[in-house]
Amino acid sequence: MEEEILLVGAGRMSMEYSKVLRAMNIPFIVVGRSEKSAENFKQITGISPFTGGIERFIEKAGKIPDIAIIAVNVVDLYKVCKLLIRKGVSRILLEKPGALFIEEINDLFSESVKSGSSIFIAYNRRFYNSVEMAKEILASDGGVLSFNFEFTEWSDKVEAFVTDTDEKNRWFISNSSHVADLAFYLGGKPVDIKCYTAGGLPWHESASIFGGSGITDKGAIFSYTANWNAPGRWGVELLSAHNRVILRPLEQLQILKKGSLQPESYNLEDDLDKKFKPGLYRLVEAFLKGDYNRLCSVKEQAEMFRYYCLIANYD
Repeated sequence: MEEEILLVGAGRMSMEYSKVLRAMNIPFIVVGRSEKSAENFKQITGISPFTGGIERFIEKAGKIPDIAIIAVNVVDLYKVCKLLIRKGVSRILLEKPGALFIEEINDLFSESVKSGSSIFIAYNRRFYNSVEMAKEILASDGGVLSFNFEFTEWSDKVEAFVTDTDEKNRWFISNSSHVADLAFYLGGKPVDIKCYTAGGLPWHESASIFGGSGITDKGAIFSYTANWNAPGRWGVELLSAHNRVILRPLEQLQILKKGSLQPESYNLEDDLDKKFKPGLYRLVEAFLKGDYNRLCSVKEQAEMFRYYCLIANYD
């Protein structure tokens, strides 16, 4: 019998994980907080979560599973992860971004070193079928020479629907880091960067317009832009000797070949990205199999937080 997995959270993202785990025939127990969220979870999935929160579960449980997936609210990720590390959970898949503040992500890294636990941040976009194919095309063409990405957010929707103040104040890390992580995953990690910001919003005072450039450890030149006051969308473009790889939207792939002005769309016939939340099945599969090369470790996330804070003009 497969080892049981602890799935913490009873919200939308936890439902997506439960769908994947069921398809894999992996036994798991769901821990929620409120009766309302637990009832909603049961109605949609047919699974009855344990209620009362992770602290109560730990008090009542005779034995805590050694593997956990944490899919709670963004503002609670750090607290829940630190608690489980200290309770001896040795393998944790932590929903993105893992924490909102650099002190928190550094603390999780320190705790993981002391305990010997393995913690990974669940950036599922790394596992999109479009991204997998993009990697193959770029590698066969000698690698990435330069790239650019855009992380424009729809600020009116964020202001209207996101309620937590800290989550909104750190919105680049809460949300925009999803596309930044993907861009740097494909093009290399920054070793030098120049960042510029302007403006601000009532809920995100540090900036609302962003631009910058730099170079990565793979020798690729990169640039980025975003304007949360104007229309736009996420996107990543990567250039090699003979190809411009376009991920806009990120789930789709276009290739502009040298000598052409018309991008070619790739037909991505991928049942996994259609049946499950895109990228999630492969992400969970890699985590459970110990195939960590494509995963974002908590160490990597702690290193990247410095650059994220520079990009977003956070203290």
